[in-house]
Amino acid sequence: MSRLATLTPEKMSEIQRRAYDEIVALRARVPESHQGIYQPLKPQSDGSLSGPFNAWLRSPEIGTLLVALGGALRFRSSLAPRLVELAILVAAREWTAQYEWAAHARFAARAGVAPEVIEAIRTRREPRLPKADEAAVYAFVRELLRTHAVSDETYQEAVVRVGEQGVVELIALLGFYTTVSMALNTFRIEAPGERPLEP
Repeated sequence: MSRLATLTPEKMSEIQRRAYDEIVALRARVPESHQGIYQPLKPQSDGSLSGPFNAWLRSPEIGTLLVALGGALRFRSSLAPRLVELAILVAAREWTAQYEWAAHARFAARAGVAPEVIEAIRTRREPRLPKADEAAVYAFVRELLRTHAVSDETYQEAVVRVGEQGVVELIALLGFYTTVSMALNTFRIEAPGERPLEP
């Protein structure tokens, strides 16, 4: 059960309500190129926001900036959506972030990540990744999250496959989804009706 009470619009302060409106507006904009993968954020039937958004409304200015950053990382990255979603899945699995996994396993499948790869990551098995860019991203993300550094070999392969810009964006993506995971786990925000990850 979440540690945070659900904020519905009538319970919000004026500044929280402005942030709420801005967050909903930011998340309503899904570029045409990504519309088969993501859907606009829709408030729940009581007007509240699910996932980390309910938490982020407690700090309206930071929460709004985080939502804008998340949109930039997903929609304006030089990385292909399947690489973005692959990286997010590895982060979600490292943190056992139930809500994040439940949402992004679906997005990853829509973006073209193979079902057997998603399942291998979910069950903490090494996935078979025949695509060189996916293998490079997976190795980079896993190594950075687990050891807090990357070897020269892992770094060079990532640069070859996604470029220096892609590596910078991967690092930013991991920082963002680590923040999301920490919020979800701290406030005990579970995936609705499911618990897809074992500890």
